[in-house]
Amino acid sequence: MARPEILQIAPMLPVVTDQIAKLFTVHRFWEVADKEAWLAENGSRIRGVAAGGHSPINETLLGKLPSLEIVAAFGVGYDQIDAKWAGNNGIVVTNTPDVLTDEVADLTIGLLISTVRRIPAAERHLRDGKWPSGAFQLTSSLRDRKIGILGLGRIGKAIAKRLQAFGLPISYYGRHKQDGVEYAYVADPVELARQVDVLISVIPGGKATEKTIGAAVFEALGPDGIFLNVGRGTVVDEAALIDALKSNKIQAAGLDVYADEPNVPAELMALENTVLLPHVASGTVHTRNAMGQLVVDNLVSWFDGRGAVTPVAETAEVARTKGSKA
Repeated sequence: MARPEILQIAPMLPVVTDQIAKLFTVHRFWEVADKEAWLAENGSRIRGVAAGGHSPINETLLGKLPSLEIVAAFGVGYDQIDAKWAGNNGIVVTNTPDVLTDEVADLTIGLLISTVRRIPAAERHLRDGKWPSGAFQLTSSLRDRKIGILGLGRIGKAIAKRLQAFGLPISYYGRHKQDGVEYAYVADPVELARQVDVLISVIPGGKATEKTIGAAVFEALGPDGIFLNVGRGTVVDEAALIDALKSNKIQAAGLDVYADEPNVPAELMALENTVLLPHVASGTVHTRNAMGQLVVDNLVSWFDGRGAVTPVAETAEVARTKGSKA
């Protein structure tokens, strides 16, 4: 029997590429010069997609792959994939949850402390030879701060658990109040910002959450407020954030994600009251390899007829009712 043909959208880790090359016929889409012509000639043979990178996998592309059964995405977030359209058309989408939860939560705590205590600026003070001329200025503290988490999913809960060790009160916002959660629920992002001193966003991306966090949230957070984002950059109105930081409407921001990655606004990079990271929250060898292995596991399990390992919510019903035709 012919091996299933897989369309690999972008370069991926060896843990993915080496394994799928042995198991499937893999087409490296990013190397194709005339993608439209290639899809017209070969699209009907593609049964799986290995989705790395940020290239959109939307109705336009999916509609040209009439035999497609599964899109295996690298990462927890999958807002670059039109999962709803996929589910409505019998295609399963998978992501890589859980395996990166602890890594992202750990990085979030580091980013929080770095932002509150201005660790990068303090290091620059030393490296620039300024210490002999005077001590680095005093910074704010985590003491007596209240924490608000926007999006209490797996990662949000892991962040909250770590912050409990600091003795900090925690509240959260989400689409619904969660049963069995000990933290206080606040039904509106602006109201949550008003009640806390540190606001951490772990909200997933997509059209439904675009620019959820804007001027009203920053006004409510106030001049002593710290804002962190380790979820998706698109949930933030970056112009409003820059204005809030420039005019001291909030004290500082720590960011790992941006609206148009890898392009970060120059105005944001010029600000001293920011700590900016290049989307590295899950960026360890251990975790990225685990994520890559889960991409492979989803493809292998599907084409072995055992179903998807980690289907996303929009395609869970398809995953339950439809097995691979292999």
